[in-house]
Amino acid sequence: MNPSLYELNTRVWLNTLSTESGRPVTLDDIPDRELDRLAGLGFDLIYLLGIWKTGAAGREVSLRNGAWRAEFARVLPDLTEDDICGSCFAISAYEIPESIGGGTALHRLRTRLRERGQRLILDFVANHTSLDHPWVQSHPEFYVRGSEEDLGRQPGSYVRLKSGVGNDVIVAHGRDPYFPSWPDTLQLDYGNPQLQEAMLGELLKAAELCDGLRCDTAMLILPSVFARTWGTASEPFWPRALERLHQQSPGFVTMAEVYWDLEWELQQQGFDYTYDKPLYERLRDGRGRLVREHLKAATGFQRRSVRFLENHDEPRAAATFAPEMHRAAAVITFLCPGLRFFYQGQLEGAKAHVPVHLCRAPVEPVDVGLADFYRELLSSSDDEAFHAGTWRLINPVAAWEGNWTWDCFVAFSWEGEDDRRLLIAVNYGGGQSQCYLELPWADLAGRQWRLDDRLGKASYDRDGDTLLSPGLYLDMPAWGYHLFELLPL
Repeated sequence: MNPSLYELNTRVWLNTLSTESGRPVTLDDIPDRELDRLAGLGFDLIYLLGIWKTGAAGREVSLRNGAWRAEFARVLPDLTEDDICGSCFAISAYEIPESIGGGTALHRLRTRLRERGQRLILDFVANHTSLDHPWVQSHPEFYVRGSEEDLGRQPGSYVRLKSGVGNDVIVAHGRDPYFPSWPDTLQLDYGNPQLQEAMLGELLKAAELCDGLRCDTAMLILPSVFARTWGTASEPFWPRALERLHQQSPGFVTMAEVYWDLEWELQQQGFDYTYDKPLYERLRDGRGRLVREHLKAATGFQRRSVRFLENHDEPRAAATFAPEMHRAAAVITFLCPGLRFFYQGQLEGAKAHVPVHLCRAPVEPVDVGLADFYRELLSSSDDEAFHAGTWRLINPVAAWEGNWTWDCFVAFSWEGEDDRRLLIAVNYGGGQSQCYLELPWADLAGRQWRLDDRLGKASYDRDGDTLLSPGLYLDMPAWGYHLFELLPL
């Protein structure tokens, strides 16, 4: 419960290891010390981004797209064509390239992770395929088709392709309805029952190689979204597919990338976890009250939410949040209920956002202070109370009449076995703030208590009756935080 996940960009990771070793590295060559390091940080799930086969056609698009090339050059001023491998979401087959060891090497890596108590997560892309997927030749009817008029009016949204079953076909590129099409992909047609059956087979095939799947842009194939985007009716895919998947692999982890307030719908359709972009946005905007209101959602929903400050789609946290704000946001994000999602480079303070088309990242200096902070936070969050304990939101109240700064506070508690009590309090605001916290434990009365801060050096002795009324008084600096353990004296 409330697992922690670490995402690795596989192609970048192997490229870095290859540079360090002076030879091409495969999945078999990943050092034990690297896996031990990740296990030692307490990660339960290891998510390998970009491990499936991609076609030459997608790479060609990445090479010649001027806007993308400009972005690549901003990230890598010494960019070469060898650095551009094509988007890892333009998948041509759910198979592991032989260049990184193939399926047998992945199996051995999965075994090595299991020996360390970790499970392997991979991607599944339901919405689209690469331009050179075998289905273009064998089953062009699996794709959303276009007309000559569509191609002439929207040349960036459609492409003419040679099919193996007759005349050339005009096919739509994959897209999100709010953004331009992805020119290195083709849009699958979920109005076609045969396509749905074929994709179910692909899902079950991919699941045999891992312990969980992150389903990319999972909301795009919901019937309501698909109809709005393509004007085509379709039957739901996820409920039947996820039921079959969990029947095939009990305990398998499913995670949906989802936006537009569709998280609950996808949880109801069977996903174990769904992205929580709203929490990220409220933290990014520095809105303490909105963060607190978001955390009022039912605990069952929250435990199935994916909490993050960055991932391969979002800007780097160290480049988005000011340093003190970053730490405060991390305390809230990674100590509240849900799946705790960390990205490669986040712990070291990396600032360069590496596009998924690249297989090399720039070398950046380590932010030692941030790395130390994350090490302490991860050590604290590995406590059993944060995994199996009882969580509750704590209400802040004004320290005195007219003092509005109480509204900046976000506070919650965890209760573990043997009456263990942990209290998290964050001043999520840019100025000094004061409040009282209404603690929920009636049995504090009549005793003395010590509040030890596990993320700092603070230690306070307090009377239990006072902790209950008027409450725990806090006077905290901008972006200040505490992780108190309450110990009876």
